[in-house]
Amino acid sequence: MTAESAKDTTPSPETTDAANAAPESPTTETTAAQAGDTAASAGAKPAADPLAEAQAKAAEAHERYLRTLAEFDNFRRRTVREKEELRQYAASKVLEDLLPALDNLGLGLAAASAPNADLKSLVGGMTMVSDQLLSTLANHGLKQVNPVGEPFDPNFHEALTNQPHDTIPEGNVVQVIRTGYTLNGRLLRAASVLVSSGPAA
Repeated sequence: MTAESAKDTTPSPETTDAANAAPESPTTETTAAQAGDTAASAGAKPAADPLAEAQAKAAEAHERYLRTLAEFDNFRRRTVREKEELRQYAASKVLEDLLPALDNLGLGLAAASAPNADLKSLVGGMTMVSDQLLSTLANHGLKQVNPVGEPFDPNFHEALTNQPHDTIPEGNVVQVIRTGYTLNGRLLRAASVLVSSGPAA
Protein backbone atom coordinates (compact mmCIF):
# COMPACT_ATOMS: atom_id res chain seq x y z
CA MET A 1 0.00 0.00 0.00
CA THR A 2 1.28 3.36 -0.96
CA ALA A 3 1.57 6.28 1.40
CA GLU A 4 -1.10 8.08 -0.51
CA SER A 5 -3.55 5.24 -0.08
CA ALA A 6 -2.89 5.10 3.64
CA LYS A 7 -3.47 8.76 3.93
CA ASP A 8 -6.82 8.47 2.20
CA THR A 9 -8.11 5.77 4.57
CA THR A 10 -7.47 7.75 7.75
CA PRO A 11 -10.75 9.05 9.05
CA SER A 12 -11.19 12.75 9.47
CA PRO A 13 -11.95 14.27 12.86
CA GLU A 14 -15.46 15.31 11.71
CA THR A 15 -16.25 11.76 10.63
CA THR A 16 -15.03 10.36 13.92
CA ASP A 17 -17.20 12.77 15.98
CA ALA A 18 -20.29 11.99 13.93
CA ALA A 19 -19.75 8.25 14.32
CA ASN A 20 -19.12 8.50 18.04
CA ALA A 21 -22.19 10.63 18.67
CA ALA A 22 -24.90 8.22 20.00
CA PRO A 23 -28.43 8.65 18.56
CA GLU A 24 -30.98 10.22 20.92
CA SER A 25 -32.80 7.45 22.87
CA PRO A 26 -36.65 7.47 22.97
CA THR A 27 -36.59 5.96 26.48
CA THR A 28 -36.72 9.33 28.23
CA GLU A 29 -39.79 10.54 26.29
CA THR A 30 -41.68 7.23 26.79
CA THR A 31 -41.04 7.26 30.54
CA ALA A 32 -42.33 10.83 30.88
CA ALA A 33 -45.49 9.98 28.93
CA GLN A 34 -46.17 6.92 31.09
CA ALA A 35 -45.69 8.98 34.24
CA GLY A 36 -48.20 11.54 32.99
CA ASP A 37 -50.78 8.84 32.20
CA THR A 38 -50.30 7.29 35.64
CA ALA A 39 -50.86 10.63 37.37
CA ALA A 40 -53.96 11.29 35.30
CA SER A 41 -55.32 7.85 36.12
CA ALA A 42 -54.71 8.36 39.82
CA GLY A 43 -56.60 11.70 39.86
CA ALA A 44 -59.68 10.53 37.84
CA LYS A 45 -62.68 8.81 39.51
CA PRO A 46 -63.65 5.35 38.30
CA ALA A 47 -66.53 5.33 35.83
CA ALA A 48 -69.96 4.63 37.43
CA ASP A 49 -71.81 1.45 36.54
CA PRO A 50 -75.23 2.45 35.07
CA LEU A 51 -76.73 -0.97 35.84
CA ALA A 52 -75.67 -0.83 39.48
CA GLU A 53 -77.09 2.67 39.85
CA ALA A 54 -80.41 1.60 38.30
CA GLN A 55 -80.62 -1.43 40.58
CA ALA A 56 -79.93 0.72 43.65
CA LYS A 57 -82.64 3.21 42.67
CA ALA A 58 -85.11 0.39 41.99
CA ALA A 59 -84.40 -1.15 45.40
CA GLU A 60 -84.90 2.22 47.10
CA ALA A 61 -88.20 2.81 45.28
CA HIS A 62 -89.41 -0.69 46.20
CA GLU A 63 -88.57 -0.09 49.84
CA ARG A 64 -90.53 3.20 49.79
CA TYR A 65 -93.46 1.38 48.17
CA LEU A 66 -93.49 -1.32 50.86
CA ARG A 67 -93.31 1.32 53.59
CA THR A 68 -96.22 3.26 52.09
CA LEU A 69 -98.22 0.06 51.68
CA ALA A 70 -97.69 -0.83 55.34
CA GLU A 71 -98.71 2.66 56.46
CA PHE A 72 -101.89 2.52 54.36
CA ASP A 73 -102.78 -0.90 55.75
CA ASN A 74 -102.33 0.40 59.31
CA PHE A 75 -104.54 3.39 58.48
CA ARG A 76 -107.23 1.10 57.04
CA ARG A 77 -107.20 -1.15 60.12
CA ARG A 78 -107.37 1.87 62.44
CA THR A 79 -110.29 3.35 60.47
CA VAL A 80 -112.22 0.07 60.61
CA ARG A 81 -111.62 -0.20 64.35
CA GLU A 82 -112.69 3.39 65.02
CA LYS A 83 -115.79 2.95 62.87
CA GLU A 84 -116.76 -0.18 64.78
CA GLU A 85 -116.22 1.57 68.12
CA LEU A 86 -118.33 4.49 66.93
CA ARG A 87 -121.13 2.11 65.93
CA GLN A 88 -121.01 0.30 69.26
CA TYR A 89 -121.01 3.41 71.44
CA ALA A 90 -122.89 5.93 69.27
CA ALA A 91 -126.01 5.62 71.46
CA SER A 92 -124.13 5.85 74.76
CA LYS A 93 -125.07 9.51 75.35
CA VAL A 94 -128.75 8.87 74.63
CA LEU A 95 -128.82 5.85 76.92
CA GLU A 96 -127.03 7.74 79.65
CA ASP A 97 -129.68 10.48 79.50
CA LEU A 98 -132.45 7.87 79.63
CA LEU A 99 -131.22 6.28 82.84
CA PRO A 100 -133.04 8.71 85.18
CA ALA A 101 -136.34 8.00 83.41
CA LEU A 102 -135.70 4.29 83.77
CA ASP A 103 -135.01 4.79 87.47
CA ASN A 104 -138.34 6.62 87.89
CA LEU A 105 -140.11 3.88 85.93
CA GLY A 106 -138.72 1.31 88.35
CA LEU A 107 -139.93 3.37 91.31
CA GLY A 108 -143.40 3.60 89.73
CA LEU A 109 -143.59 -0.14 89.19
CA ALA A 110 -142.51 -0.72 92.78
CA ALA A 111 -145.24 1.65 93.99
CA ALA A 112 -147.82 -0.11 91.84
CA SER A 113 -146.87 -3.42 93.47
CA ALA A 114 -147.39 -2.07 96.98
CA PRO A 115 -150.59 -2.99 98.90
CA ASN A 116 -153.37 -0.39 98.70
CA ALA A 117 -151.63 1.44 95.81
CA ASP A 118 -153.44 4.58 94.75
CA LEU A 119 -154.41 4.29 91.10
CA LYS A 120 -154.59 8.05 90.57
CA SER A 121 -151.08 8.53 91.95
CA LEU A 122 -149.79 5.70 89.75
CA VAL A 123 -151.28 7.25 86.64
CA GLY A 124 -149.76 10.60 87.52
CA GLY A 125 -146.37 8.99 88.13
CA MET A 126 -146.42 7.09 84.84
CA THR A 127 -147.43 10.26 83.01
CA MET A 128 -144.43 12.06 84.49
CA VAL A 129 -142.13 9.21 83.41
CA SER A 130 -143.56 9.32 79.90
CA ASP A 131 -143.04 13.08 79.68
CA GLN A 132 -139.50 12.67 80.97
CA LEU A 133 -138.74 10.06 78.30
CA LEU A 134 -140.17 12.20 75.50
CA SER A 135 -138.30 15.28 76.72
CA THR A 136 -135.02 13.38 76.87
CA LEU A 137 -135.49 11.94 73.39
CA ALA A 138 -136.53 15.35 72.03
CA ASN A 139 -133.20 16.73 73.23
CA HIS A 140 -131.58 14.23 70.87
CA GLY A 141 -133.70 15.20 67.85
CA LEU A 142 -136.71 12.89 68.22
CA LYS A 143 -140.08 14.43 67.43
CA GLN A 144 -143.57 12.95 67.53
CA VAL A 145 -145.82 12.88 64.45
CA ASN A 146 -149.34 13.28 65.84
CA PRO A 147 -151.39 14.96 63.07
CA VAL A 148 -154.97 14.90 64.40
CA GLY A 149 -157.06 17.36 62.39
CA GLU A 150 -154.23 18.06 59.91
CA PRO A 151 -154.30 17.27 56.19
CA PHE A 152 -153.15 13.77 55.35
CA ASP A 153 -149.48 13.74 54.23
CA PRO A 154 -148.34 10.48 52.61
CA ASN A 155 -144.73 11.41 53.37
CA PHE A 156 -145.35 11.14 57.12
CA HIS A 157 -148.72 9.39 57.50
CA GLU A 158 -149.99 5.91 56.77
CA ALA A 159 -153.74 5.78 56.12
CA LEU A 160 -155.40 2.72 57.59
CA THR A 161 -158.90 3.55 56.40
CA ASN A 162 -161.35 6.38 55.65
CA GLN A 163 -164.30 7.20 57.84
CA PRO A 164 -167.01 9.85 57.74
CA HIS A 165 -166.76 12.83 60.07
CA ASP A 166 -169.11 15.74 60.49
CA THR A 167 -166.59 18.41 61.55
CA ILE A 168 -163.21 17.33 60.15
CA PRO A 169 -162.89 18.10 56.44
CA GLU A 170 -162.43 15.37 53.91
CA GLY A 171 -158.77 14.34 53.55
CA ASN A 172 -157.81 15.38 57.08
CA VAL A 173 -156.72 13.03 59.86
CA VAL A 174 -159.50 11.97 62.17
CA GLN A 175 -157.54 9.80 64.61
CA VAL A 176 -153.95 8.65 65.19
CA ILE A 177 -153.81 4.92 65.87
CA ARG A 178 -150.04 4.78 66.24
CA THR A 179 -147.84 7.83 66.74
CA GLY A 180 -145.08 8.43 64.21
CA TYR A 181 -141.58 9.75 64.87
CA THR A 182 -138.92 11.73 63.07
CA LEU A 183 -135.25 12.13 63.98
CA ASN A 184 -133.82 15.52 63.05
CA GLY A 185 -136.40 15.80 60.28
CA ARG A 186 -135.89 12.29 58.93
CA LEU A 187 -138.84 9.91 59.20
CA LEU A 188 -138.29 6.98 61.53
CA ARG A 189 -141.86 5.69 61.54
CA ALA A 190 -144.97 6.96 59.80
CA ALA A 191 -148.04 7.74 61.88
CA SER A 192 -150.84 5.24 61.33
CA VAL A 193 -154.03 7.32 60.95
CA LEU A 194 -157.71 7.31 60.06
CA VAL A 195 -158.63 9.82 57.35
CA SER A 196 -161.90 11.71 57.13
CA SER A 197 -164.11 11.13 54.12
CA GLY A 198 -166.28 14.13 54.99
CA PRO A 199 -169.79 14.24 56.36
CA ALA A 200 -171.81 11.06 56.02
CA ALA A 201 -174.19 11.06 53.06
